[in-house]
Amino acid sequence: MFRAPFKATLIGLALAFGASAFSTCASAAAPGNLDELLQQTLNSRDQEASLNAERESRFAAARDKQAALLAEAKAELAAERKRGAALTGGFDANEKRLGELTAELEARAGNLGEMFGVVRQVANDFSSVVRTSIISAQFPKRQDFVTELAQSKALPSIEVLERFWFEMQREMTESGKVVRYQTKVVMPDGKPVPASVVRVGPFTASTGGKYLSYLSTQGQLAVMARQPTSKFTDAAEEVEEAKSGFVRAMVDPTRGVLLSIYSQRPNIKERIDRGEAVGYIIILVGLIGAGLAIYQFTYLMMVRARVKLQLASIESPKTDNPLGRVLATFQGSAAKLEEDAEIVELRISEAVLKEAPKLERFQSFLRLAVAAGPLLGLIGTVVGMIVTFQSITESGSSDPKLMAAGISQAMIATVLGLGIAIPLLFANAWLTSISKSILQILDEQSTGLLAGRLEAARHG
Repeated sequence: MFRAPFKATLIGLALAFGASAFSTCASAAAPGNLDELLQQTLNSRDQEASLNAERESRFAAARDKQAALLAEAKAELAAERKRGAALTGGFDANEKRLGELTAELEARAGNLGEMFGVVRQVANDFSSVVRTSIISAQFPKRQDFVTELAQSKALPSIEVLERFWFEMQREMTESGKVVRYQTKVVMPDGKPVPASVVRVGPFTASTGGKYLSYLSTQGQLAVMARQPTSKFTDAAEEVEEAKSGFVRAMVDPTRGVLLSIYSQRPNIKERIDRGEAVGYIIILVGLIGAGLAIYQFTYLMMVRARVKLQLASIESPKTDNPLGRVLATFQGSAAKLEEDAEIVELRISEAVLKEAPKLERFQSFLRLAVAAGPLLGLIGTVVGMIVTFQSITESGSSDPKLMAAGISQAMIATVLGLGIAIPLLFANAWLTSISKSILQILDEQSTGLLAGRLEAARHG
């Protein structure tokens, strides 16, 4: 009765106490009886004991290793703390020494600090000169040096001071030279081309008879888009062609400012264009008057020359001059001339009056042009003022730039009107005096000849 329950109990205990052994030995063969089961349980216990012993040995080795690493890390930490303390002490000592050296430097510098401040101030002033000077186009690297010195906060060295003195001395020396050198010049289309440049001190520079301006942002010379009048460009060509001696040259004391302003002045054609339609009408009237005056002046000169030739041979009148044609009216016998003296005198007056229109022609038109010139100019002035007031109304402000166009138109028209009236006034007065002198000769000679013949007839 006890045998079956006892076997079941033993099997349950073996299963309970050897669960791990069965789990690790799952691949082993199943026990066939209790003895085999007991033997497998013993084997499993031995295996677990060996595995646990191996684990304990690994854990012990790892523990010893971690302890060694911990000890090593603590030793390094102690060494670094010691080194940090040493560095902190050195830093404090260096800070103290630096303060002492700074105080010693300031004490030894004395007035040198003020001197260096003056140097920086002078460098700042000189940098503005260098930045706008055309000499910098020949020596481009000096601008960066002077600008860096002016902005530097450190004490300049002896080499820096010597170079700064050299740059200032070179500026003064080059200001008194006329130099020819090769460089790149920016053309009006924006392309830089190699060119031979002639520089007159710091005042002007030219190439090919054209003046150059200095582009401070690019450090290059550029041909001015608008050149001054030929009077100045001819002087530039003379300077470029000169090899020695003295030549005429233009000097701009403002280093290009006056030249730029002067080149912006409008030429004669541009001034006339500002007068618009009224200006062209005034010029047309003036040209017509000038042409007629020149034509009449030529005619009167020829007539006066022929009259003088006729005076040399008064007894043989010719029909190629007014005096000859007037003297030709004295035809007939002396007795008949005395009887019809009044008629002959009237004939002479008629002949003189017939010559007068040719001698006095165009003078009425010239007088009209003299009077009409200022009136046309006044019309242009009124139109220009209307344009000025219209610009003020549209903009709502009296900006001089907006008013300049209308005022310019008004003034140009006035100048053109007076410009044709005054010359035509003198021309008309001159032509009038010449024609009157010829008419006076005609009157004198005809009247004198008539009186002479009448006197001869009475005493004949």
